Amino acid sequence: MAIMDITVIPTEKTSVSDIVAEILKVIRESGLKHELTAMGTIVEGEIDELLRLAGRAHNVPFDMGVQRVVTIIKIDDRKDKPNTIERKVKAVMDKL
Repeated sequence: MAIMDITVIPTEKTSVSDIVAEILKVIRESGLKHELTAMGTIVEGEIDELLRLAGRAHNVPFDMGVQRVVTIIKIDDRKDKPNTIERKVKAVMDKL
């Protein structure tokens, strides 16, 4: 299981909540576990699913008339142990 942190930035708008809402609809429709944060969205799934979803999310602003989009993706994919959003957060919280 991999975890992706994705941020889609339409460059010509200062307020993007309408676009973020449309992107979140696409993410929800994927059925993948996800968490919206103030600066992006975290999604859990198999790497192929995440990469396909990133492509769909990246295209949402274009479908809404935006002419330039920057998408930032971070992926944590490990094979040695289960990789979940909760496990990553718990690993830090246990040390506090």
